[in-house]
Amino acid sequence: MGKKLTSRSEDYSKWYNELVVKADLAENSGVRGCMVIKPYGFAIWEKMQAQLDKMFKETGHENAYFPLFIPKSYLSKEASHVEGFAKECAVVTHYRLKNAEDGSGIIVDEDAKLEEELIVRPTSETIIWDTYRKWIQSYRDLPILVNQWANVVRWEMRTRLFLRTAEFLWQEGHTAHATRQEALDEAEQMMHVYADFVENYMGVPVIKGTKSESERFAGAEETYCIEALMQDGKALQAGTSHFLGQNFAKAFDVKFANKEGKQEYVWATSWGVSTRLMGALVMTHSDDNGLVLPPNLAPIQVVIVPIYKGLEQLDAISEKVEPLVKELRAKGISVKYDKRDTHKPGFKFNEYELKGVPVRIAVGQRDLENGTFEVARRDTLQKETVQADAVIQTIVSLMTEIQENIFKKALDFREERITVVDSYEDFKKVIEEKGGFVSAHWDGTTATEDKIKEETKATIRCIPLNPEQEDGKCMVTGKPSTQRVLFAKAY
Repeated sequence: MGKKLTSRSEDYSKWYNELVVKADLAENSGVRGCMVIKPYGFAIWEKMQAQLDKMFKETGHENAYFPLFIPKSYLSKEASHVEGFAKECAVVTHYRLKNAEDGSGIIVDEDAKLEEELIVRPTSETIIWDTYRKWIQSYRDLPILVNQWANVVRWEMRTRLFLRTAEFLWQEGHTAHATRQEALDEAEQMMHVYADFVENYMGVPVIKGTKSESERFAGAEETYCIEALMQDGKALQAGTSHFLGQNFAKAFDVKFANKEGKQEYVWATSWGVSTRLMGALVMTHSDDNGLVLPPNLAPIQVVIVPIYKGLEQLDAISEKVEPLVKELRAKGISVKYDKRDTHKPGFKFNEYELKGVPVRIAVGQRDLENGTFEVARRDTLQKETVQADAVIQTIVSLMTEIQENIFKKALDFREERITVVDSYEDFKKVIEEKGGFVSAHWDGTTATEDKIKEETKATIRCIPLNPEQEDGKCMVTGKPSTQRVLFAKAY
């Protein structure tokens, strides 16, 4: 499997990049800033996608698909939206190519300039709200609860696999409502759906809250978020849900006749998570030996490796393994029986450890004689010898145990790294030396927030939901504050 990974303590960023590539999750492509998601990485994303899709449908949403291209004038209609995305848009200016007459390749025909330039979607609010204008006439047409699975492009200069790439995969929900309260309830509901998924499937603990004004989505009146903490003490925004008010309805003139026949503007939300969740998954649980995957999302939950000399022994082991494979699959557990004769067992052990397979079973000649299996779990690296008649129950239990254990480990890690501070001096010290979330009073102004960011690189990650009211003073200005907010350096 090549040389060992750089250790996390030595260089966390290098460890992450090496792991994503060596574990066959993704690699850089021939297009600057864009990645190739490899089959193993995509298999994890597909499991994430399937579960989220199920959760969206259970909350009444339907999938649709909208164009990749957005007319430039659409983006300009909502002022703060265009300002938020203008710097990272990819723009299509020409539509036709013509061969160069000198045979040097392809040139753009000067006459083929588009009448209106097209933006490659960085997000779809504008094209969707232009469409909703045609769909909505009356209160009977509401609510519209639509989700789209798509790719988007944001022209990033500094990229890192999964965490920040010029093109990435995501889902974006876009809903339309008759009342302000319905839209607010929707935005908050989707934040809870995301938190449920990230905690119970990814095994990543999150803090729910709202964003400060300067950290909000461009064009939103309120942004709900879930924030996770990575092993290097940096925060990662794992999902956002936006209450858009009537901003997009006004920009695109989307009105409906209410029950009294009066014309009103529609209320809106949008919400999304992306392949950045793959980065969160890697960074929350993995170790210096490789990936540690939660059983709920692992493409292979159990791998079985035979240890044998000669074909006769392999046949005898295979005979013992086949009913086990069938029984585990019948219980909904994904199993791989790796009897490749091109690689030694030690190589396979390392490979599946690196790929984060939750449970590994080894079967050798002695196991055949004793009616046993050697069962190893990836999260703790513990091994035990299990009797054949108990192996199914052991593995079923391990699926739950490993899932719970990695969540608890990540939660304990996070709890140890939430520090309460009252002075700006202490704040700077904690941010620099300890990292993690810092809970502090803030005066609610953008100016103070900007000053903190400039001096410490820390931002307000979230204003926690349902906080304990606590009268205090802003650590920077000394002005009164009624609740603490969470700061951290972030991805």
